[in-house]
Amino acid sequence: MDFASKRTTIELLLRRTLLHSDLNSSFRKLSCYLQFSDNPIMKQAIYILTFLLTSFELLGQTSYSGFIDKYPIEFITHIYSDGDARAIYAYTNFDEPILINGSLKKGKLTLIEKDRGGKGKAKLIFDNFNTESQKLIGSWTDLKSGKQLKVSLTKIFDIDYGDSIEWKDKELLQPVSLGDKYFKLIVFKEKGDFEAKVTGIKIIEKKTDKLIQTVDLNCQLWGLQNVSIGDYNFDGITDFSVFEQSYAGPNTSSVYFLYDKKTGRYFNSGFEGSSLEFDSKAKRIYEHIQCCAGRSHMNAEYKVVNNKMMLIKKTCLEYDEKKEDYVKVKCD
Repeated sequence: MDFASKRTTIELLLRRTLLHSDLNSSFRKLSCYLQFSDNPIMKQAIYILTFLLTSFELLGQTSYSGFIDKYPIEFITHIYSDGDARAIYAYTNFDEPILINGSLKKGKLTLIEKDRGGKGKAKLIFDNFNTESQKLIGSWTDLKSGKQLKVSLTKIFDIDYGDSIEWKDKELLQPVSLGDKYFKLIVFKEKGDFEAKVTGIKIIEKKTDKLIQTVDLNCQLWGLQNVSIGDYNFDGITDFSVFEQSYAGPNTSSVYFLYDKKTGRYFNSGFEGSSLEFDSKAKRIYEHIQCCAGRSHMNAEYKVVNNKMMLIKKTCLEYDEKKEDYVKVKCD
């Protein structure tokens, strides 16, 4: 799990801690998660908690529509409570999502767009940024030429948290796409649940916005980056997956969809496992489960046969206090 993913988990737990009625449960879950986190993440959690307790300003995802100059765009922000900012935007005539990162400092939102080599390409700036504002005015600047264009945005919706809040069928653009297709999550918030859930995903044709397929889901909303792409059955065709859930420590699960060349549609692979990693060169799937504050580890290796995961080997390790090292044990 990368830094942003861990931060998202901590952020959600902190939101529960501050807003949920079951504070003791939330603190216990947060403490349990931090046991599995490395020191930088623990320090990050302490910083966020201190910030939230003093300011009680909980920021999250907001969807906008608007223009860069005369060109229509869709724009989604995710502002973390420490000021770290992530956003996605796409020109609606092309539907190619662009992921941008930056920061919110003293009301000024700065976002940097990078090229494929990681070099800064453009800068977006919004002075006097406020998630409560219905209108945003900013600028887009080409970092090479210095050319500047006006950005004007109108809020469409917020992703709100809290037990008493209820809404349905909000759609969130995702930062990855598949050639001539792009994705939008369908998100639902039921009263009595603290967090929103992902109830489906739309696969849409770029430029025409033609709906190709809708898939039903029941997944945890995970910041901006809920969808990933990759060749999961090693057939040379790019597939996609949707983040499903986070568990104790670094363990996560996703739902994997494979492309059917005959129908031109995607189907649920049925692949199951914790924190799966796909090695296209070796054509192997690797699973890792960590438990009990890192004292127990399970590693498994799979191959894919007829679009099914087939176990090759599994190894289990537990920390031995006397030997002060990990030893192999029998897997359950």
